[in-house]
Amino acid sequence: MIMRLCYEGLTGKVVTPCSQEYEEARQEWNWAIQKFPIVIVYCYTIEDVSNAVCWARCHGIGIRIRSGGHHYEGYSTGDNILVIDVSQMKLIRLNEADNTLMVQSGVTNEQLYNYVGSRGYPFPGGTCPTVGVAGYVLGGGWGYSSRYMGLGCDNLLELEMVNDQGNVLKVNEKCNPNLFWACKGAGGGNFGIVTSMTFQLPPKTDQVTLIGLQYVNTSLSTRMQFLDIWQNWLVNLDDRITINASIYNSPDRGIGIFGKGLFYGSSVEAAQILQPFEQIQGATINVQEMTFLEAVHKIQEVYPDSEKFQSTGRFVDRQYNMEEIKNIVELIDQRAEGSVFATVSVSALGGKIRAVNKMDTAYYYRDAAYIISIQSVWEDNQYAFLNRNWLYQKFEYLKGITNGSYINFPYSYLIDYETNYYGENTCRLQQINKHYDPMDVFHFPQSIR
Repeated sequence: MIMRLCYEGLTGKVVTPCSQEYEEARQEWNWAIQKFPIVIVYCYTIEDVSNAVCWARCHGIGIRIRSGGHHYEGYSTGDNILVIDVSQMKLIRLNEADNTLMVQSGVTNEQLYNYVGSRGYPFPGGTCPTVGVAGYVLGGGWGYSSRYMGLGCDNLLELEMVNDQGNVLKVNEKCNPNLFWACKGAGGGNFGIVTSMTFQLPPKTDQVTLIGLQYVNTSLSTRMQFLDIWQNWLVNLDDRITINASIYNSPDRGIGIFGKGLFYGSSVEAAQILQPFEQIQGATINVQEMTFLEAVHKIQEVYPDSEKFQSTGRFVDRQYNMEEIKNIVELIDQRAEGSVFATVSVSALGGKIRAVNKMDTAYYYRDAAYIISIQSVWEDNQYAFLNRNWLYQKFEYLKGITNGSYINFPYSYLIDYETNYYGENTCRLQQINKHYDPMDVFHFPQSIR
């Protein structure tokens, strides 16, 4: 089948299974995902994207859309499909007259931070350096500035999209307003291929405070105390602080806790806000003032070039009793066979996230207090099934005590995935999808039906 395909009509850089660079080109950031697309097109222009859509329709071949290649479940690739890769579309344009920023969809967190940070601006972006900004924002976009500046999608003013016919759409509050609403939280790939986004930049910031938390070789009671303090600490938390913390189990580091965060204020203020965590025996808390760019560089330097993992996240909208807290922290007491790292992580919500009505964007779970995630990482392929099965069993408990899943931390085993991702916004999203993609050109696993 591959040899009989005619690639005439495709523009940009076309990579096929016969190409020398195919093995590298097909690889996602999560090396546990191994898929074999029939062709990969690296697009440099909007015309390249449009031509790829038209070619796929003409040949009856499915489409996947890829920028950073960080989709947890690998939905930015697939077997026997066309991958439209926009990672080479990297133009960034700043208008300092009105503090707006146009970003093409191949730009990563790291590239965007370097651009705006070197000019004195912060940005409500993500944590991992190589994640594509477009995919991050389309799923809502949680990061270390979210409680202070809102989600990534809350700062979106306009986007440009290639639709199912290969035509270019302008999408904002006045042009295609329903589609604009949907693109603020429904996840990437459902309605078309985003080629650029325009954001409202926050004011320039001289200094932020980088926060670090650490507890090593922790007891069960320490971990329970941490999670109990965490859930109470969030209730009246200063909007200027956003933090993520992980309870981890590692063969070489034991069971401990580490956390990172940003505070848009002084280190003295940050230390006062973090005082409840000093009650826990063995606490190491670091607060350091630096530029925004220096802070995100320190956050990003811990991320590996790739991993093999299974991970997912759920929304927490209530306080847990001590029995539930014990059950949560014990989820990772025993790692799966072959696991080199297992975590239960919590990511603070509230603040400016909650200030937006949950029906005003496709991102529905705005009233949640935090996201709770579970992950297992392995290195040897022979342990992939055991690790995935381990996570499935642990996830079943988390699902029972949470309400909804974060689309940017997707999970392929969700049966009623639309309601889990979109809550009461599901019906409206289905109607919008039917209007903008009536032939289901952009279908993928867990796409909006």
